[in-house]
Amino acid sequence: MGRLFGTDGVRGVANSELTAELAYKLGQAGAYVLTQETKHKAKILVGKDTRVSSDMLEAALCAGICSIGAEAVLLGVVPTPAVAHLTRQYGADAGVVISASHNSMEYNGIKFFNAQGYKLSDETEEKIEAIILDNAETLEYPTGSGVGKITYKFDAKDDYIDFAKSTVDVRLDGLKIAVDCANGASSFVAAPIFEQLGATVYVMNDEPNGTNINAGCGSTHIDGLQKFTVKVGADIGLAFDGDADRVLAVDENGAVVDGDKILAVCGLDMKNRGVLAGNTIVATVMSNLGLFVMAKNHQIHVAQTKVGDRYVLEELAQKQYSLGGEQSGHIIFFDYNTTGDAAVTALQLISVLMRSGKRLSELAAVMEVLPQVLINARVKSENKDAYLNDEAIRREIEGIEQTFCGNGRVLIRPSGTEPLVRVMIEGADLDLITEKAKVLASLIENNLN
Repeated sequence: MGRLFGTDGVRGVANSELTAELAYKLGQAGAYVLTQETKHKAKILVGKDTRVSSDMLEAALCAGICSIGAEAVLLGVVPTPAVAHLTRQYGADAGVVISASHNSMEYNGIKFFNAQGYKLSDETEEKIEAIILDNAETLEYPTGSGVGKITYKFDAKDDYIDFAKSTVDVRLDGLKIAVDCANGASSFVAAPIFEQLGATVYVMNDEPNGTNINAGCGSTHIDGLQKFTVKVGADIGLAFDGDADRVLAVDENGAVVDGDKILAVCGLDMKNRGVLAGNTIVATVMSNLGLFVMAKNHQIHVAQTKVGDRYVLEELAQKQYSLGGEQSGHIIFFDYNTTGDAAVTALQLISVLMRSGKRLSELAAVMEVLPQVLINARVKSENKDAYLNDEAIRREIEGIEQTFCGNGRVLIRPSGTEPLVRVMIEGADLDLITEKAKVLASLIENNLN
């Protein structure tokens, strides 16, 4: 991670860590770096979520963009994936989203997309940081007619709705859908997308007031949707997060269908239709072992990446695969968008439902979720990576994996922020994996302290 940028843009408590001043500087430096080669007056799209602080940060960010001579095109409240897609559709030079995704309302964030709708590379983020923190380059501030202006694209959400609908070729007539909008950016697009395709939609948490985004609702608090789906007799429930780049599903019985199961259902359907590029699903090392078992049983390859959607996207782009994602519901259908897109993901899942004629519970049964046990071993900070070189720890890990005979696994991850080594073990027998995790964590603590 950089000095300002984390794994998903610049994020912090609004007006404290992420101030209007910082937003102004990000607007300046971001516009400068992303439009350096532009021979015309640069155009940068700006979207936001429903947080009360988004207006303040939008004003400051746009002032910074205009001070460099670029045009800021305000899209209003739209999902993060809408900005990624519309940057390409409108031929803009860059896009910016003001959102802290699934975080609580006091947080906010600023995330950039380049002209192709991709999140910025580490190198580009470092250039922006260097301008803000080190005065690495002297920026030129135009005057007179050279100053940038703010324009408005009032039909942006309608263009995104049309795009999302275009990704499927099925009607949803007769289908009942329950939707939790998390009082976020999907509040103004989710219901219209499904209704215009013929579905009957039951909506909850679609009345944002600036402070209720993600508050006990959405993909991070899915229990409310589970009850609501059963209550209204829906065929499927969908829980979005605050900026609508993630979605989790609920079947007709109220059982959660997480990101791994969505990958399993959609990946198998795509394979059967001959559209799963490379016959491969991209997943992170933290995806449940059940996904890998399901894939093996159906002759599908799973490419593993580090945790984080940016690593999933890198693998998709480099190898030109078509499907990847995370357990959290951040799913990328690379044929359609360059980032996680909750509405597109929901439509792809629903299209499998409609084509198959099966219930979601039947489809999701293709993958069995295996129990996971996670135990933290507390070690000295300087020793967090030393387990790799400890012979006794390595032998213990090998012994545990041999015990599972391919039906379990051990994953060791040093914490990025704490003096901890995380021990995660998966397998069919919960008691056995719990016992093995405790033994291994104890060994790591003893040997690395």
